[in-house]
Amino acid sequence: MDDRDAAAVQLGRQPRSPVEVVARCHLGVPVVIAVPPHLDDGTPFPTRYWLTCPLAVRRISRIESAGGVRKAELRIEADQTYRERFEAATARYASERDALIASNAPFHRPSGGVGGTQQGVKCLHAHYADHAAGNDNPVGEDAAASIEPLDCRTPCVAIVDGRPARNPDWSEPKKAIP
Repeated sequence: MDDRDAAAVQLGRQPRSPVEVVARCHLGVPVVIAVPPHLDDGTPFPTRYWLTCPLAVRRISRIESAGGVRKAELRIEADQTYRERFEAATARYASERDALIASNAPFHRPSGGVGGTQQGVKCLHAHYADHAAGNDNPVGEDAAASIEPLDCRTPCVAIVDGRPARNPDWSEPKKAIP
């Protein structure tokens, strides 16, 4: 199965841009895709790295619903070194995305930092995706410490009845409690 098909199954819809896998799990399935600054229809898209792994999405969603975004923002406020790393990650993210836009692009430019935020933490999923793509992102690093390993025993996607689909044999592995 090609990467676009796998990402479409994971997302539950066709991607609206080319798919470039920048991180895979131990089973070879996409975890993070890089997204261009403009979608196929020209819509500005500020999110450079998109999390596709359903296990990571589930686990981070639980952290967010338990106040994880606010916890990250409090740490940014309280810890100067952490704040400096966060600000550097935000600037690097925007700069990397913006470098992909031609100066004469006929479209509106996406803006903001990680996930398009103008300030603070918008989405732990986007920060984790940035971190999993190999970038220094302290918020994503903290999320990784809470959700990894991504140790599925079977892939989340498979060929079912001749078509790419959610693998009916996939289930969330139990995460060991340290």
